[in-house]
Amino acid sequence: MTTETLGLPETVLTYLRDVSLREPDLLRELRAETAKRADARMQIAPEQGQFLALLLQLIGARRTIEVGVYTGYSALVTALALPADGYVLACDIDPDTTDTAQRYWRRAAVADRIDLRLAPALETLDAEVRAGNLGRYDFAFIDADKGGYVDYYERCLALLRPGGLIAVDNTLWHGRVADPDDTDDDTLAIRAFNDHAAGDERVDLSLVPIADGVTLARKR
Repeated sequence: MTTETLGLPETVLTYLRDVSLREPDLLRELRAETAKRADARMQIAPEQGQFLALLLQLIGARRTIEVGVYTGYSALVTALALPADGYVLACDIDPDTTDTAQRYWRRAAVADRIDLRLAPALETLDAEVRAGNLGRYDFAFIDADKGGYVDYYERCLALLRPGGLIAVDNTLWHGRVADPDDTDDDTLAIRAFNDHAAGDERVDLSLVPIADGVTLARKR
């Protein structure tokens, strides 16, 4: 839930993007269109998208899960990083924002790789579990309602293969998680998730301070 990496002075962020960002024109256009929305803060940062794409390529991902689609930037990043037969299970409940997403997916010629399910994400993920798809996914990106993070994480972990990777967004929450006086519901939910992940011996773990904090959990 931030369009840039926290704590970086504007000059440093500009330099970072100048020397490292390789954002395709269509992704840049989607980011610019999304920036006009009142809720544009929900867009991930472009350097975060490029980081996720690199992770996907490093682990050789073919089947992925996305919990929280918004206007489709991260799903588009994912689909572009996958091989031609790649698959993205995209979970969201908002037909308005995902209409924008689908428009860009079609323009990028990757719509056939993205299976959008407009339903509560837990319903979709539980259906995948019941369908016997445990261990069939390589990667999951969670960026949705914070109160659901632990449940989303648990379902995704079950659906991932050993060596698969979960990336969870906003785990530094603008630094508010470190303020003991902040008792907002979302802050408490992210603290609870961070504690849950930190104690999970089923994964190897790193909280990376890119964008608003991205927790990476590799299934052992």
